[in-house]
Amino acid sequence: MNDLTYPQPQQSIDRDALKAWRISGLISATVYTVILGLLLFLTLRFEWPSWIFAVALAAAGTGAYVETVLFPELRWKHFRYDIHEHEIDLLFGMFIRRRVLIPMVKVQHVDTKQGPLLRRYGLATVTFSTAAGSHEIPALNEATAERVRNRIAVLARITDEEI
Repeated sequence: MNDLTYPQPQQSIDRDALKAWRISGLISATVYTVILGLLLFLTLRFEWPSWIFAVALAAAGTGAYVETVLFPELRWKHFRYDIHEHEIDLLFGMFIRRRVLIPMVKVQHVDTKQGPLLRRYGLATVTFSTAAGSHEIPALNEATAERVRNRIAVLARITDEEI
């Protein structure tokens, strides 16, 4: 883009990301449940005050809700990206909104990655590195992730050759 105004990025991540992130939240909730079971045992065994268990139960319930319902929806809703000829435009953040423009000339490496949950839903995350750090576009469907990765690689290479 040649002018100094940038429209908001429009591309969103795949809606199936919600399923993967919710399952991840359920895994965390399972860990919370095991810890609560251990805490309940210790509370009964050593006659600790019951408020300790009640506070832990409330914290675990809140954490499970946030990780399985609230954060996945907010994360999906608030992540947008666009790939332009000269930069990558990212807009993200649930409470603190961040807008990051990464010049293609700064991109040193681009890759895709998949964990077991993303693979289960046919999703992949595109990661790209600059000297200043690493960025990612999470949870794209595999075909889109491959196209995005290849486009960034080509544009970064072209821009690098123009210098």
